[in-house]
Amino acid sequence: MNRTMLLIIAVVMLAAISVYFYFDPNDSAFFPRCPFLSLTGYQCPGCGSQRAIHALLHGDFAAAWGKNALLVASLPLLFLLVFSETTRTRFPRLYRRVNSGIVIKGCFVVVVAWWILRNLIHQ
Repeated sequence: MNRTMLLIIAVVMLAAISVYFYFDPNDSAFFPRCPFLSLTGYQCPGCGSQRAIHALLHGDFAAAWGKNALLVASLPLLFLLVFSETTRTRFPRLYRRVNSGIVIKGCFVVVVAWWILRNLIHQ
């Protein structure tokens, strides 16, 4: 990844972080609502992620966990994925392992299990 692309990504991420820090998704009308939840009444795996991000940026890990526990629990994996992507030429084995079929399939299984369990628990 070249430096220009990294700079663009960094600026976009900083802008997104600023929006989620200063605006509460609970109170702001410009944050999108989940179409799956609106149509079915069931939560998708990502429901609550915007509110969880807002809570995390304010240091409220308990509230973030309550909004979307999968998002909070997956942060170490997310950081590992970003690290392996940005250092893929320096650490190609790490990149291949993190992006292996078994990790991808495992993540898929965890997301589907979370989707089902969170709807069973919240009924």
